[in-house]
Amino acid sequence: MIKLITTFFYVGLLPKAPGTWGSLAALPFALIIFAIGSFPALLAATIIAFCAGWWATMKHTENSDNHDPSEIVIDEVVGQWITLLPLAGMLWSWEVPIVILPWPGLVAGLMFFRFFDIIKPWPISWADGVKTPFGVMFDDVLAGIMAAATITILGALAHGYI
Repeated sequence: MIKLITTFFYVGLLPKAPGTWGSLAALPFALIIFAIGSFPALLAATIIAFCAGWWATMKHTENSDNHDPSEIVIDEVVGQWITLLPLAGMLWSWEVPIVILPWPGLVAGLMFFRFFDIIKPWPISWADGVKTPFGVMFDDVLAGIMAAATITILGALAHGYI
């Protein structure tokens, strides 16, 4: 059960770039969750995934010298879902059905989340330096927040709100 959570259904075990695989795997799950329960469901799933991921990461890494093994990708899933929350919130508030797939927002969200997660500007670099299970999760939370802010600003520009 622990490995199922930390690797997000074993996606983290795919070779090469497990973080990117985890972020990509997060997208269809976010769409399904949104289709089932809209923004509130995605927000709840994000909070649950963060808590479950923190716990599972704690269990996965106990008695290990490596506090952040590459196969742990639940943190990327949480960060990717955080990135999509503003988009989901807007779709929900405007009562736009998910059948109108907002692919530019999804693609931009993926790209900006991966950018911030890989480059790690401050404060992401600070959180990444916290060598605990919370730090493993929290740096991706911050990357998700930065990516969410970026796509929100870009979306507002693209749609003439700024």
